[in-house]
Amino acid sequence: MAAVITVRAPFVFMRRLVSARLHRNCCSKLPAACLVLRPHSYSLVAGRQHRYFHTSYVAARPIVQFKLSDIGEGIMEVTVKEWYVKEGDKVSQFDSICEVQSDKASVTITSRYDGVIRKLYYDVDSIALVGKPLVDIETDGGQAESPQEDVVETPAVSQEEHSPQEIKGHKTQATPAVRRLAMENNIKLSEVVGTGKDGRILKEDILNFIAKQTGAILPPAPFQEIRPQPPAAAAPLTPSAKATPPSVPIPVIPKPVFTGKDHTEPIKGFQKAMVKTMSAALKIPHFGYKDEVDLSQLVRLRSELKGLTESRGVKLSYMPFFIKAASLALLHFPILNSSLDENCTSITYKAAHNIGLAMDTSQGLLVPNVKNIQMLSVFEIAVELNRLQILGASGQLGTSDLTGGTFTLSNIGSIGGTYAKPVILPPEVAIGALGKIQVLPRFNHKDEVVKAHIMNVSWSADHRIIDGATMCRFSNLWRSYLENPASMVLDLK
Repeated sequence: MAAVITVRAPFVFMRRLVSARLHRNCCSKLPAACLVLRPHSYSLVAGRQHRYFHTSYVAARPIVQFKLSDIGEGIMEVTVKEWYVKEGDKVSQFDSICEVQSDKASVTITSRYDGVIRKLYYDVDSIALVGKPLVDIETDGGQAESPQEDVVETPAVSQEEHSPQEIKGHKTQATPAVRRLAMENNIKLSEVVGTGKDGRILKEDILNFIAKQTGAILPPAPFQEIRPQPPAAAAPLTPSAKATPPSVPIPVIPKPVFTGKDHTEPIKGFQKAMVKTMSAALKIPHFGYKDEVDLSQLVRLRSELKGLTESRGVKLSYMPFFIKAASLALLHFPILNSSLDENCTSITYKAAHNIGLAMDTSQGLLVPNVKNIQMLSVFEIAVELNRLQILGASGQLGTSDLTGGTFTLSNIGSIGGTYAKPVILPPEVAIGALGKIQVLPRFNHKDEVVKAHIMNVSWSADHRIIDGATMCRFSNLWRSYLENPASMVLDLK
């Protein structure tokens, strides 16, 4: 006779009980199990049976030390000027992390990984060492398996004499993300000039290539407060003073009290580079030569072309004409586009005319240069000068823009002054300083007094290899191009 047992237990328990009985009947190898029932409780006692608990966990993502890569030019340390991220921020590949400044240029460091910033190793204005960590980035596991070099992003792309990727047998260096960007835009990497380390192609190189195909101010100086002294209290009159006749009162002039304090700051960045460069320049025996140039015809020509260039979005100044005339004259006097080795035993004649322009910026004196002037038109030079001026004003000139110069012109006249004594920028051997353009009376070919636009120029040359006659002939040829701009057309290539 069957016995009926009433069990006070939830429905879930009954379902598990039925499952246990079915399992015992199906598995003959398992020994019998004893079921002990209690109100609101149960336990299953079986030989060698165990209950396992399944647990889940979140794997910790790896943290990668993002190191400062080699910027080049022998730079071993930089100053952190600004952080674009903070701890806890999410970053993606090519996102800007910080801006650093060496003694040659300011560069922007961009991320190589997707992840979260966990640690910043330096404060603003601290010195960061090449090869040492900048930040810690918590990344996905797949990214940490194949660490790559950090990216140093320079905002400017220089025009090299040849593309490193065009050299036979040279392997194109680019990250997968850059290759994907090139493939999406149907661009061959062999046609792109890489500006990264060892010719590596960066994202900016691709973007600049696409653009070509589709045709900072320093904080004000601390205000020094000048406080006037309070006027002295009037002394009481004595009887003798009362007897004296009244006289004209002498005004009391308060004496200013200067409350400013001296402060000392280290020499770093571009100032440090200037100290080093100018100290080396003092070892060069300078030869000076000065002359004046009549720019009357050039002034008329520029006024005619100014509207045309502005319609193309380019501001046309006199500087592109000065630079192009210098390049044409250097073709006849290549000694001025050379360099002298430290031991003064050999001269290297430079094939490219990389003419620098001394630029007054909020960070101090900078000398970016336009590459391969001998291959550029006046309009192309104007386009490049516009780019350099924008980068210089924002403090974003890259190392490629500030290195490799072979000849320099200083447009000191844009600030004021007529004559100067320019200092040669080693390893170059010549430099010119251009004064302001003045309207002065001059005699024309009919001995008539006319209004002329006159500019003074001051040249300095390395007298160890350049004599006065050579400098004079070069200046005469340069002046002839500017006084008769049409003559430049004959020698343009």
